[in-house]
Formats: sequence, C-alpha cells, structure tokens
Amino acid sequence: MLASHNKGKLAEFRVLLADSGIEIVSAAELSLPEPEETADSFEGNAAIKALAAARATGLPALSDDSGFCVSALEGRPGVYSARWAGPGGDMQVAMQRVHDEMNDAADRSASFVAVLCVAWPDGVTRYAEGRCEGAVCWPPRGAHGHGYDPIFIPEGDCRSFAELSAEEKNATSHRGRALARFLETCVAPDGD
Repeated sequence: MLASHNKGKLAEFRVLLADSGIEIVSAAELSLPEPEETADSFEGNAAIKALAAARATGLPALSDDSGFCVSALEGRPGVYSARWAGPGGDMQVAMQRVHDEMNDAADRSASFVAVLCVAWPDGVTRYAEGRCEGAVCWPPRGAHGHGYDPIFIPEGDCRSFAELSAEEKNATSHRGRALARFLETCVAPDGD
C-alpha cells in the first residue's frame, strides 16, 4: 500500500510501478488518517507515514517524502515544501514564495529530493533516495505534473517538469530514481 493522500504522487507511483507487478492501494482509499509529519528530515517523515500505515493495516507500506530544495534559499523549502503552500495546499502560493524569497539571486540551482520508506507492521524499515538536479525558472511553465514542477527545469533539458510528458519526467525525476533504487535494493534484495 502507498502511505499517501497526495493524488499527484499516487498517479506517479501507479505509472512508475505499472510493469513491476506491484499493485498500489493508497492510504486515502483505505480511509487512513494522515499522520502529522513532525520530523526534520525526509527520512524521518517518510518513516512516520510508512510505519503509521503498516501498523494500521497490518500490511507493508511504502511512503514518499520529497521536497524542492533551492540553493539560494539554503535548501528551503526542503522538508517543508508542502507547508509553503499554506493550509489550503495552494501551490501557486508556494511557487510565488520561492520566487519572492529568491529575489534576484544569481544562483538558480535547485534539486528535487525523494526518500522512499517501506515499513512492515513489526517496525522494520528500508529506505531509497533519489535526487534530480536542475534550476528554478520563472514564470511557471507547463500544465502537467504537480507541486513545484512548473518552476523546475531538470539538468540537460530546457523544459520544466510540468512541460514534460509523464514518461519523460519519470525517466529522470527524483521519485523515478528513488523508485528504481527501491526496486533494486528493497524488493527481493537477496534474490528471493
């Protein structure tokens, strides 16, 4: 199960796992409450979500904690990326805040980071991390994706994540890279 209520993440995971034989049911579909993310790291928040879902359902649970890290803002919003959208989850507000706080910074570099945690009901956890480097663009561009995608251009491209097709984004995204590591190291890592 996917320990997430985020529809954008759920859609990405379903596409990313389509060929793996792993079927996803989300925490929202199971009416599980969203645990409060109180950790100050991606790993900590991913573990909070995965462990809560695994203990509530008795099933292994996969969670993702990810964020947008802007060099000129000393890595912010980072682990607090969702909170920058305010109580209503308005990503326009979050993107505008990044733009406003960057002001005229010459350093436009940024990265997306994703940490996946798979947890079992007995408390055992395993992690996989993915990172995608790039730059902040302004104004926002594109109509695909979710979150900060319209203001992020991945290295080696001139389009924002929101201008890429789902297949193009997943091939290089932080979440795609984290999931590839997860499948290599956390799913039957001993060859069983």
